[in-house]
Amino acid sequence: MPVYVVGHKSPDTDSVCAAIALADLKSKLGLETVPGVQGELSPESKFVLDKFGVDAPEAVADATDKQVFLVDHSDLSQSLDNLDKGELLGIVDHHKIGDVTTPNPVEVWTWPVGCTCTVLKAMYDFYGVEIPKNIAGIMTCAILSDTVIFKSATCTDADKQAAEALAKVAGLGDLTELGMEMFKVKSAIEGTPVRELVKRDYKNFDMNGNKVGIGQLEVVDLSLLDSVKGDLAKDIQALKDEDSNHSVFLLLTDIMKEGSEMLIVSDDASVVEKAFGVKPVDGKAWLDGVMSRKKQVVPNFEKAFAS
Repeated sequence: MPVYVVGHKSPDTDSVCAAIALADLKSKLGLETVPGVQGELSPESKFVLDKFGVDAPEAVADATDKQVFLVDHSDLSQSLDNLDKGELLGIVDHHKIGDVTTPNPVEVWTWPVGCTCTVLKAMYDFYGVEIPKNIAGIMTCAILSDTVIFKSATCTDADKQAAEALAKVAGLGDLTELGMEMFKVKSAIEGTPVRELVKRDYKNFDMNGNKVGIGQLEVVDLSLLDSVKGDLAKDIQALKDEDSNHSVFLLLTDIMKEGSEMLIVSDDASVVEKAFGVKPVDGKAWLDGVMSRKKQVVPNFEKAFAS
């Protein structure tokens, strides 16, 4: 029976590409491993895999009786159903340590960098395994996506160095041009159901006993969302009610202006002012310079909910 490598629910490009890369690495180290994905691929992820001729991972939702590696997360709320009924072998991530626990020691690679694929580049180097050209290509794209073309507060020198090295292996040229090509695909919303937009990059968190959902839509120009902003606001209210959340926040990130408009539905919207020093107006707040959910949003909200 193969070992599955799986990223988080509502998979983004890093989650998808990291699963593929770790499965390739582990297979070359002698462990029968296949990549998995929890949910539909985003348009950006499809674009990246198609560009480099890489097959999409297998759909996996339940860990029962499976051996698994987790990539790009270590929170139970973002992981496979029935994780405790499978066997967790390891975690490769770039987020805070979550609430996943194990009865036995496991392999763990977690670094404070902007992308899981940056960690995976170091793992390939550590084991002396050559990275295939197509996998180097998708790993480069994952880094560009997660670091917002190196503009995000999460971006480190290690991410830039990894992307440059991977780009050489993949035979890529201008990374900014490639990144903008990806974000144009990511910005395309025409014909996309509103719920799909809300859930495109969405995670639930436990914040001091409160269930808090935070989604993010990254676009090259915020005006692209003007026609759907009202529907997005209605849908996050519906999602809050369906999931019995304390709050649902949706970040609309403008990568050119380098900031985010946050749409807010909450049992206590004062947490936004506590977290960011900005008072919401009509269920919205502009957060200048905020581009990273992981580094600039989640930690602020965790402090606000704990106060």
